[in-house]
Amino acid sequence: MTTYTASLDSFKAILLLSATPPLAGSYLGGRISAPYVGAAGPSTSRPYILPLDRRRAGRRCTCVGFLSRGRSMEALKRPVLASDLGAGGEVCRSRPPLRARSEEELLSYVRKEVENGRLSSDIAHGLEELYHSYRNAVVQSGLPDADEIIHSNMTVAFDRILMDIENPFIFGAHHKAIREPFDYYMFGQNYIRPLLDFKKSYIGNISLFSEIEQHLLQGHNIILFSNHQTEADPAVIALLLERTNPQIAESMVFVAGDRVVTDPLCKPFSMGRNLLCVYSKKHLFDDPELVDLKKKANTRSLKELSALFNGSQIIWIAPSGGRDRPDPETGEWFPAPFDASSLDNMRRLAEHSGVPGHFYPLALLCYGVMPPPAQVAKEIGEQRKLSHHGVGLSISKEINFNEVTAHCESKDEVKGAFSMALYNAVTEQYNILKSAIYELQGLNASDSKVSLSQPHIQ
Repeated sequence: MTTYTASLDSFKAILLLSATPPLAGSYLGGRISAPYVGAAGPSTSRPYILPLDRRRAGRRCTCVGFLSRGRSMEALKRPVLASDLGAGGEVCRSRPPLRARSEEELLSYVRKEVENGRLSSDIAHGLEELYHSYRNAVVQSGLPDADEIIHSNMTVAFDRILMDIENPFIFGAHHKAIREPFDYYMFGQNYIRPLLDFKKSYIGNISLFSEIEQHLLQGHNIILFSNHQTEADPAVIALLLERTNPQIAESMVFVAGDRVVTDPLCKPFSMGRNLLCVYSKKHLFDDPELVDLKKKANTRSLKELSALFNGSQIIWIAPSGGRDRPDPETGEWFPAPFDASSLDNMRRLAEHSGVPGHFYPLALLCYGVMPPPAQVAKEIGEQRKLSHHGVGLSISKEINFNEVTAHCESKDEVKGAFSMALYNAVTEQYNILKSAIYELQGLNASDSKVSLSQPHIQ
């Protein structure tokens, strides 16, 4: 493989979001390893419920150890990517699994952790807020066993969050989904599953995912250029493809910004996804003292990204550099503009690898499940407002770089034309999904470019 060396400044334009799973991100002959049975999965006749992990940690913890007593959100803003330190981390448990028989008992446990100095009050507040928001969303779903789902899933979520706060996991530049002894991938799937209204959810051009599978079987690389709406995007994608294209869902690698690997309420969900961890350019200069450290970490991530393009990789990236936000005046949601440099740098990395690469526009509409804060904030620890809602995913035909840039005369025109072609394809699909879900047109929203279908009811 030819190694493409890009300047750090150009790579910064690639940097962005969030998360998915198991095979080091590699698509192996259309097969993936058998799902791990136990811990948090796999999905069975009761796919919404997460069983507690009843194992004690059997391995010595090699993660970076430091006291969690009284640690606040402010303290948790330290760099925690393994690439900062030149080493990876390992999940460990130093206390027995959390067990609670009721909502009162679960929330009481969190409060006692604060009283005993093992948990900061701001994190405890975030946990209680998350619990009530999740409970309301699952109740809204109308599922017959909603109470059991809420209690089981939130108990496991609290257990994993508190375990990580006590012994923080360190993410490597290229993080591979943790599937055992605890299956973090299925943990995320089963936690988000009851938030999706599958009867009001849609997939555009589902047959193209079979085309993508064929490219992967041939050893080609796939890059999905997508808008980005929520922290739950990786789980939404995987859940909508779970029955038809599970190999794609589980082997996808997400370019992930530092927010999803530092926020204590988000980290356990990120641990179940294949990630290329980077510092987002939006937050690169939040702390002047950490700028050099972050740049070095991003340089390592660039090398990992180059190495990933050795074939049979499917990589998701949001060229906007962050989540979509509603228009402050109209309140309308729309895909955030793409950064042309991000797209061009990713394209060049793929082309210089010497392995055939394919560029697909992907549209996501799922903000109703977990909308981000209205404004981008520097602070870690955003409020999560969850809801039960229909979601949408659509992919359109591959964009041919040479065709869409044939008329261009300068490098800037080339970058702009390629970016605009991808962005327009994403927004066209987004509008179809919006008509299907929010304008209640359902399958009738399909047009000549986007053929809608519905996921198999989960």
